Amino acid sequence: MAEAKGILGTKLGMTQIFTDDSRAVPVTVIQAGPCVVTQVKTTESDGYEAVQLAYAEARRGKATKPMEGHFKAAGAKPARHLVEFRTDGASSFSLGQTITVDIFQPGEHADVVGVSKGKGFAGTMKRHGFAGLSASHGTERKHRSPGSVGACATPSRVFKGTRMSGQMGNERVTVLNLEVVESDAERNVLLLRGAVPGPNGGLVMVRSSVKTGETRKRHG
Repeated sequence: MAEAKGILGTKLGMTQIFTDDSRAVPVTVIQAGPCVVTQVKTTESDGYEAVQLAYAEARRGKATKPMEGHFKAAGAKPARHLVEFRTDGASSFSLGQTITVDIFQPGEHADVVGVSKGKGFAGTMKRHGFAGLSASHGTERKHRSPGSVGACATPSRVFKGTRMSGQMGNERVTVLNLEVVESDAERNVLLLRGAVPGPNGGLVMVRSSVKTGETRKRHG
């Protein structure tokens, strides 16, 4: 895995900005960082290389004694969120180091990881886009049912992975290759072109893109 960089932040919402030629660009506003490095994992000690970041100061008394000791060893205050990301350049980080939004510059591309909005229990039409049954010709009150889910005698079971009703949303989602439109170091704000997963106020991780434009050209 190549050397990567990343930062934690809070999704504030979406807006639009206008280019010099008066074109509207939809952007997501992210309050990113500052984050503190609370642990550096190396191949020698942990079997892989990664960096653990702490974000958003926790309320007093919310951290357990072991976690207080963990933060104290890094010279950091207890935080609400601890997230690690893998990078081959972990050795270049140090305990207590502060990561700010200026690690990303306009024109770069980044991946955003978040948790999608939870929709609760949903049927197949809403969850998977099923067409449903006919609206006429003898269909009784089951227009939104999924229809058959498997054969009878052979194989006498429902295959794993069959699309059915169930929990919708509230799962980890990664959006790739979003362009960094603006990076405001004074206000710790990132503007990314397009939408990112999760509700306003949700935690997101912005990391360097794993698929560059050249990769898209080769495999596109």
